[in-house]
Amino acid sequence: MSAFTDLVGQELGPTEWFEVTQERIDEFARATDDPQWIHTDPARAAEGPFGTTIAHGFLTLSLCVPLMSQTLSLSGYRMGINYGVNRVRFPAPTPSGSRIRARFTVQSVEEVAGGEQGIVLATVELEGGDKPVCVAELVLRMIV
Repeated sequence: MSAFTDLVGQELGPTEWFEVTQERIDEFARATDDPQWIHTDPARAAEGPFGTTIAHGFLTLSLCVPLMSQTLSLSGYRMGINYGVNRVRFPAPTPSGSRIRARFTVQSVEEVAGGEQGIVLATVELEGGDKPVCVAELVLRMIV
């Protein structure tokens, strides 16, 4: 058994609250060539369906990496890599200026060539929200 395997079934977190600023949303829009007004135009978005700009879903998903680093620290591996995502949903938007945090549950770990592969359920919640803003099955590879 490994330290990763020992975590199967355990919920890790919640993390600290993390503010999703308009500046971060704008930087993500530039980096991904996705400047849709609902993300980058506060005046127009104020008249839109959410009353403000919202983070890209993929920005919210990508924030799982720094959030997970607060809860999952495994030693005995040369490195960990994001191997993929089995399933991802964005049940609610992440408004600009809001705060999010996450919980992670290690669902399974198996041996693979060169190390171990784990499936980690990430649930990202919005402060004051009634639905998560992101739920994803993250696939992590831990290389020995």
